[in-house]
Amino acid sequence: MKDNSRQLEFMEIDLSEEPETASVPVPDRSTIVQQSAHHTMQHRGVILSSEKRFVEEAKQWSEMEGDVAPWVPFMSYWPTYGVMNEAQRKWYLYWRKEVRQGRYPDTDLSYLFVHIYELINGIGWQNAQDGYDQLKQLWVNYRERLPQLNIYMQEWMVDYVLVHQMEMSLSEVMGLSGGYLPAEMLDRELQRILQDNVSDISLNMLQRYYDYDITLSKFYRDGGKEVMEQYIPRVMALVDSYLERTRLVGLLSECDPNDERTMERILFRKAVYDDSIYGRSVSFRYMPIGEQVEFVQMVTRIYRCTENKLRELLGFRGRLRGQTLEPELANLIERYLDKTYAIEQAESVEQPMIRIDSEKLASLQQESEYVRLALTIEDEHPSEVKDEEDNNANVTSNPFDVLEARDEITPTEDSMEPAPSVVEITTGVSAESIGLQWDVGAEADLDEEWLLFAQELSPQQVQTIHVLLGASPDTELMRLAEQYGTMPTLLLDEINDVAMETIGDLLIDGDRIVPDYIDVFEHVKR
Repeated sequence: MKDNSRQLEFMEIDLSEEPETASVPVPDRSTIVQQSAHHTMQHRGVILSSEKRFVEEAKQWSEMEGDVAPWVPFMSYWPTYGVMNEAQRKWYLYWRKEVRQGRYPDTDLSYLFVHIYELINGIGWQNAQDGYDQLKQLWVNYRERLPQLNIYMQEWMVDYVLVHQMEMSLSEVMGLSGGYLPAEMLDRELQRILQDNVSDISLNMLQRYYDYDITLSKFYRDGGKEVMEQYIPRVMALVDSYLERTRLVGLLSECDPNDERTMERILFRKAVYDDSIYGRSVSFRYMPIGEQVEFVQMVTRIYRCTENKLRELLGFRGRLRGQTLEPELANLIERYLDKTYAIEQAESVEQPMIRIDSEKLASLQQESEYVRLALTIEDEHPSEVKDEEDNNANVTSNPFDVLEARDEITPTEDSMEPAPSVVEITTGVSAESIGLQWDVGAEADLDEEWLLFAQELSPQQVQTIHVLLGASPDTELMRLAEQYGTMPTLLLDEINDVAMETIGDLLIDGDRIVPDYIDVFEHVKR
């Protein structure tokens, strides 16, 4: 049988010599950014890095506004003005003008990056808050259309806040990023809130500090999240206040400076950023709260206690088991939620709409005018009212016929007396009875502030006080409010305003005179 096998022969290759062609892998964006950071170019006789060159160009372009131009696609790993063609530049200038005027047309992510690079390098704004607001609006208006934007903006916004020392905005950045903050920044922000204003805390912020994943709870998924977001900040503030009052320390124990750590954070990673403006990095100190076992256990138990009580109030079956909160604090939380939840549920019930019949109101007002006029006329000795046209008219003994009869009767000499003024007729009270009055002797025992209070009251406020002192204040108060075309609450609020300016305290609580002051009105003339 013929042997068809062949002997293999090997060739020796000298690897010390480079081949004429070699395969080059495509680098990712971070590699390109790192290499570009060292790339330099000649500009006006000075060697500039690509970042510095971008900033120089951005200053020249900052005030330019483009005319309407067609959209042109633009995709670049390292987007700058230099890699745009003429059509892309025209679109960018037009698009940026629209954005600055509060309109956000569709565009490519690379255009967004160029504008963001301008803002983080200090181009296009006069103060740091303005720059922050522009960055936030870009993020808010394009995050859904361009989801990749979130990856970069949640880090760059933190850098911007740190560079410009805008600490109050970190919570907002966390909200925009769906609850994300770098761990060190979250510890730092939580420490600030616990020391300044605990009620600013949020469920998202605390979620990292619980010792289990609260999102796995059926209650949380079936509507409990919204309820917990509403009540957890208030419960945390309640417990913190109670602990400070009773144990002289809040949720966060005394911070030992030796426990603080220093963090160095590189600024604006993967962005075209000139580090000669704000520096290459920023350092800050923070307390590693997430590593404090006692704090984590405390906030977890508070959360469990709050959720179990809300489960009960909402009629949700099942309770969380595990480590429970000490009875003193648990009772505090449960009593607070019982009261607060009941009040808010009552307020949420739709109140009946009060409609005022304008025709009926006008009729009531006209009738009250006749009644008040009647009260100013003595039945036994009728007084004369000056006619508005010829100043000569007699007053009939029937008070309800005064307005019709005053032009028909000639006054006699015996009945000529000074007529009440127009103001007295329309208000229904004489000048002597405008203020609140007490019986003889009682007024002498009053402090000067009460006398001043009485002088400041208007006629309708005096009537309101008389109503509150009567047997059926609720019904009479509503009638009085209808008579004056207002609401009972407004009448009471106006009296409280006068009381605060004179006696320095509220006189009416709810719809009754405060019990501490009721004895002052025992001898008021009715």
